[in-house]
Amino acid sequence: MANHEELIDKERSKSAFKYVEDVAPGLRLEMDLNTIYHTSISEFQEVQVIDSYFGRTLVTDGKTQSAAHDEFVYHETLVHPPLFWSALLSGTTQPDGTRIPGSAPKSVFIGGGGELATAREVLKHNTIERLVMVDIDPKVVEVCKKYMPQWGGEAVTNHPKMELIHGDAHKYLMETEEKFDVIIMDISDPIEAGPGIALYTQEFYQRTSEVLSKPNGVFVTQAGSADFVPHPHAFPENDDDDNKESSCFSAILNTLATVFDHSIPYSVPVPSFGEDWGFVMAFNGHAKEARMLADLACEVIDDLIEERIEAVPGVPDHDYRSKGVTLLTGNEKGSDALKHYDGQTHRGLFSLSKSLRIAMKSDKRIMTVDNPVFMY
Repeated sequence: MANHEELIDKERSKSAFKYVEDVAPGLRLEMDLNTIYHTSISEFQEVQVIDSYFGRTLVTDGKTQSAAHDEFVYHETLVHPPLFWSALLSGTTQPDGTRIPGSAPKSVFIGGGGELATAREVLKHNTIERLVMVDIDPKVVEVCKKYMPQWGGEAVTNHPKMELIHGDAHKYLMETEEKFDVIIMDISDPIEAGPGIALYTQEFYQRTSEVLSKPNGVFVTQAGSADFVPHPHAFPENDDDDNKESSCFSAILNTLATVFDHSIPYSVPVPSFGEDWGFVMAFNGHAKEARMLADLACEVIDDLIEERIEAVPGVPDHDYRSKGVTLLTGNEKGSDALKHYDGQTHRGLFSLSKSLRIAMKSDKRIMTVDNPVFMY
């Protein structure tokens, strides 16, 4: 007589369980659903951990947040460019125009980041003295610590430089008297029913500019879809468009540009998201510095990596192995402690496609409390 597991396998062989996610109007990702490790509904959102084509994956409200296959691409791209830029802004300029990095960044704030991987990447910087992470949903952190320790887990939450607060990042930054060298917003997309829409407004960005250290303060946020060749749905057709469920990349860029001297877009392919993903970095300073960021020589970034980056001890690496991605033991330093980001990668991040640059230039939307823009 067949045992319980054999019966389950027999039934599974008759039909495939699928994970389906809407990416854009008329576009869906569909893949085999191998395992559901966890599913629950918190006070703020539905939380799931599954295993699919992209390995172990965190899903909230039906949207992939990060997957074992490529989470390091997203998190290294979000964290390291702004932290290294803060280092260079805090330094000195030589007669030949080269920059000698300073002692920053020492203090970093993360809004969101419940998977803990953003904090993991920040803590790789040996200049960091204080890291404050404020995430509104303790359920996400709890679930990720249990089912996704490779993203950071206890090694990050118990790190002596880390302060984890379960609360409202908007409220925290509005009330704090502390200054931070870098502010990183790793929050849910600005969807109409989501908890994060207030963190994408001109009013909020104005406050972040006041909380940043001077002159080396840098702000960065994830900014949603950044398709290499934008689909027509991604941008409003005209000024009368109600701005519902479109791309927010250019709107976030425009909004930050009303607050900071420089608002710089960049992007990277994230296969598990089904599209390229955008980020926007913002800071104050001389106009030539904005161009310098994108044009940094590979050697400048590679030297910073060798001098400043160290793996976080105690974080287990993914069992899932993407091709060409090395295993981390927690003892690595320099380039061996990163899987994706280096000097050559840095230059590619800031090379947006011609069609995307043209489309973004035509978009004039500004995101405010009274006039939000929602992503699909």
